[in-house]
Amino acid sequence: MFKLGLGLGFMVSIPIFLGFFYLHFLPLTHHHNCFLILYCIVALTVISMGFCGIFGSFRLYMLPRKRAAADGVVVIEAEPETIANNNKAAVSSSFKKQRFGSCIIATAGNESTAKNGDNSAIIGGNSDQNNSRVVESSSQSIMALGDANHSEIDEDLHSRQLAVYGRETMRRLFASNILISGMQGLGVEIAKNLILAGVKSVTLHDEGVVELWDLSSNFVFSESDVGKNRALASVQKLQELNNSVIISTLTTKLTKEQLSDFQAVVFTDIGFEKAIEFNDYCHNHQPPISFIKAEVRGLFGSIFCDFGPEFTVVDTDGEDPHTGIIASISNDNPALVSCVDDERLEFQDGDLVVFSEVHGMTELNDGKPRKIKSARPYSFILEEDTTNFGLYTKGGIVTQVKQPKVLNFKPLREALKDPGDFLLSDFSKFDHPPLLHLAFQALDKFVSDLGRFPVAGSEEDALKLISIAGNINESLGDGRVEDINPKLLRHFAFGSRAVLNPMAAMFGGIVGQEVVKACSGKFHPLFQFFYFDSVESLPSEPVDPSDFRPLNSRYDAQISVFGSKLQKKLEDAKVFIVGSGALGCEFLKNIALMGVSCGDQGKLTITDDDVIEKSNLSRQFLFRDWNIGQAKSTVAASAAASINSRLNIEALQNRVGPETENVFDDTFWENLTVVINALDNVNARLYVDQKCLYFQKPLLESGTLGAKCNTQMVIPHLTENYGASRDPPEKQAPMCTVHSFPHNIDHCLTWARSEFEGLLEKTPAEVNAYLSNPVEYKTAQRNAGDAQARDNLERVLECLEKEKCETFQDCITWARLRFEDYFVNRVKQLIYTFPEDAATSTGAPFWSAPKRFPQPLQFSAADPSHLQFVTAASILRAETFGIRIPDWVRHPKMLAETVEKVIVPDFQPKKDANIVTDEKATTLSTASIDDAAVINELIFKLELCTENLPQGFRMKPIQFEKDDDTNYHMDLIAGLANMRARNYSIPEVDKLKAKFIAGRIIPAIATSTAMATGLVCLELYKVLDGGHKVEDYRNTFANLALPLFSMAEPVPPKVIKHGDMSWTVWDRWILRDNPTLRELLQWLKDKGLNAYSISYGSCLLYNSMFPRHRERMDKKFVDLAQEVAKADLPPNRRHLDVVVACEDDEDNDIDIPQISIYFS
Repeated sequence: MFKLGLGLGFMVSIPIFLGFFYLHFLPLTHHHNCFLILYCIVALTVISMGFCGIFGSFRLYMLPRKRAAADGVVVIEAEPETIANNNKAAVSSSFKKQRFGSCIIATAGNESTAKNGDNSAIIGGNSDQNNSRVVESSSQSIMALGDANHSEIDEDLHSRQLAVYGRETMRRLFASNILISGMQGLGVEIAKNLILAGVKSVTLHDEGVVELWDLSSNFVFSESDVGKNRALASVQKLQELNNSVIISTLTTKLTKEQLSDFQAVVFTDIGFEKAIEFNDYCHNHQPPISFIKAEVRGLFGSIFCDFGPEFTVVDTDGEDPHTGIIASISNDNPALVSCVDDERLEFQDGDLVVFSEVHGMTELNDGKPRKIKSARPYSFILEEDTTNFGLYTKGGIVTQVKQPKVLNFKPLREALKDPGDFLLSDFSKFDHPPLLHLAFQALDKFVSDLGRFPVAGSEEDALKLISIAGNINESLGDGRVEDINPKLLRHFAFGSRAVLNPMAAMFGGIVGQEVVKACSGKFHPLFQFFYFDSVESLPSEPVDPSDFRPLNSRYDAQISVFGSKLQKKLEDAKVFIVGSGALGCEFLKNIALMGVSCGDQGKLTITDDDVIEKSNLSRQFLFRDWNIGQAKSTVAASAAASINSRLNIEALQNRVGPETENVFDDTFWENLTVVINALDNVNARLYVDQKCLYFQKPLLESGTLGAKCNTQMVIPHLTENYGASRDPPEKQAPMCTVHSFPHNIDHCLTWARSEFEGLLEKTPAEVNAYLSNPVEYKTAQRNAGDAQARDNLERVLECLEKEKCETFQDCITWARLRFEDYFVNRVKQLIYTFPEDAATSTGAPFWSAPKRFPQPLQFSAADPSHLQFVTAASILRAETFGIRIPDWVRHPKMLAETVEKVIVPDFQPKKDANIVTDEKATTLSTASIDDAAVINELIFKLELCTENLPQGFRMKPIQFEKDDDTNYHMDLIAGLANMRARNYSIPEVDKLKAKFIAGRIIPAIATSTAMATGLVCLELYKVLDGGHKVEDYRNTFANLALPLFSMAEPVPPKVIKHGDMSWTVWDRWILRDNPTLRELLQWLKDKGLNAYSISYGSCLLYNSMFPRHRERMDKKFVDLAQEVAKADLPPNRRHLDVVVACEDDEDNDIDIPQISIYFS
């Protein structure tokens, strides 16, 4: 501020002083003009200097300030006032926050004060360090101003990730600084995943320049980047992923001292000698710096992790602690604890548990962890003497206590010699990890000796690498590998220079997750080596060495592994991707880099009927915040085309299902090469599966759930189809439990969601249905004449008469009375009907586990949760009635005063109240013999009520939207659930946790998505090559939290045999030229099959037991379908499918394939 004042004063006062001197002291001589000229020069100079002072100060206050982040690195950060103003602006703008701010280009002088004079660039968000000296770089620095505050979590953006990690882990991530060295395909994938996760800063290090070769695996590079430094070329596109993350670059040689600025360092392109030097420094540093060395070499990959001599894992698996509801506890040594059979116990021997809410044996409620053994589905042994404890009477919850785990990592220097157990991914390759441990060391020595990688297809280079591996193996003595498998090492040598995109995507997911573990202690780290190969992805036929030669194309790296012939097949493939969310974005990126559908004959079709939401941006990396509200498929297709301009892609916004078979018709499916599912629901997957089964197209299936992912290959005639096996349906809580006897927060939230939809969506929609066509509506309800019709009419009448709202005060009254009804009166009625000492018909206590005895609440305007419930309920009620919402409702004091004025009538319990207790009941409505009379009476009252409504009155139904925190939807649901939980002494949850459960949010993170799509694309090579056997394919289940990788060959389809024929679910029998019924029966007879029933859709065309059906024998099938089944065959339909029931000559039923009859 001093500089600002000095500049203003200098600029204004000096010219005035000179002018005053000129007028009063200078005589009018011939020197007058000379002085005037001199005066003008001085005045202009002074004014310019003043402006410099002013704008120099403005620059200091308006622009972010530089700080030293690491040696040779310059970070720009904002002043405190600027940050505060930015935060205020962010609050005032409740909808969109720009994730990519304005750019400033600053050129520093030739002289640098940085230690190493490294070239560097930084783009990033606000820092929380504001008192830093200026450190200049020796080269240009590119900066972008962010708007994020690292101390606050943007729950709209990170909701799916929060569901996996929780707030504490996210906060630790937000404070973590990461170094990634090596910006080829693997490095950029790791950077992408960490930037999406929201770490504090990512520093990219690479001394090399972009080559055309790199474009096979790096999605941020383009042809125009060739010749540029890899790290600098990566910055801008990576920054667009998340402007809250500070991204900087280092472009000269690293020193080990520079590593001290980071919590974790990742090296993707480093020799063992330098890696050991860096790792020793990290291992011995205080506190230790987590070190990861990862490599992708063709179809081979390796990871080494060292998180220090004593690394504490806070949560080994990320699962919620298991719980059980106690049924009994014995007074024994040791004690037997039995639990109710509501749900199976998930405890394991050796677990520690704590007890709460135990009645009688209250000594167990002390919160002390106790060890258990002999864990069974509904009981366990407690290693404690309870003989002198009180006698157990009732109640009690037992909860698992998750224990931290300390891991002692060995440094790379020791681990290379004594690697310990390798993490296996494929049990059919149990002998590969020790061999690959040798292979990567041999490759390192090869490169060190010759200064290059082996040449693809060079037998000489392959033999040299095999020789080196053999020498290393012999030096191991007793620890040597018995068979070094020259064939495998030959494949390793041929592709060792290439970084393939699917491998980079897969390993980028794994390594990204390991960095998260290193920074947070969440999930169990990889300990310590992991080796993987996918040699079965190579072409099924031998490739001529000349086919590996580079073609000076962006696919040369891929060609060096697979050859140019397979590359041509990739380019000419016709691919259909269903869905363009998180999986779809990753698939598009992979396919564009692989060159799939990039040839003249190729075409990629992608469809998704969804639009982009803010919560998508933390995983669906092709989208930016300015795309919110736009069609996913269109934006994703455009982004994929920018990765590879040769990609032939068409984006559609159609849901794939029976209703769009005019879009995705027979010709469309028949022309496809392969289908890739990127869906998020089972029903859509099953539909696509049936289409692929029918048209005999390969289907590549995958899915994620938090840190877990799975892939399934559906290959015609080789594997079973997706629908052949299904997961059991999720267990649903009985309706009576949800409505009257909840015993966990899930029950409360299920009830809350149901009440929300009933009050704010279904009832207003029912009112509108009545008002839109009263005559038709009343007729329909009279014709139904059941309990449901009675309930519908009661709700409509109640909404338009007793609970009709005309002013906002009416809405507040309604909300206050709803509170009384839900959390006071209903509970009073329940405990009146079933007192605490009530017994069942068998004499057992009614309120025994898992039932919890409730207590009514007492409304208090001083309780913020009570007032928040009324606020949300009244605002949403007003919205349904179209009532303006006054500003004062958001002021607790004014709202409390208004609520206190509401008159709440006294409650009188009903003696004949019917409370459903049957767990098999599917409805709370009870039928009555006088339903028809009641319905007529309700209709009469409704007609009278309607006369008082304004002309054209309609209500506004509200559809639940979980991802808008300004709409009060989750406020109401969380309020409903927590007040109900309070009734039943169930632990309450915050709004975020309520959103996860009630919104049925699927936990999702970028790392597992990237891994799944990488694995699928490794299978895509096999599918497009076309000659692989079932044992070459792999289905995978992985859990990055543990970590666990389980790969196995797919299950073959079930084979049905009849005589000398056999078929599977993949087979479809085809008859052409529109045969008659007689001709079809004879065709089957020739196969030893007697058809006794033929149907089309739900219509029976022929049954041997019906004599009149024999009159149809000489009719063409298309005529039968149109005459008998009234089939409406669209112009694009060329065939119809019939289901034929057959038996053999011994009257045994034979399940034959579907029969397709072509008529044109």
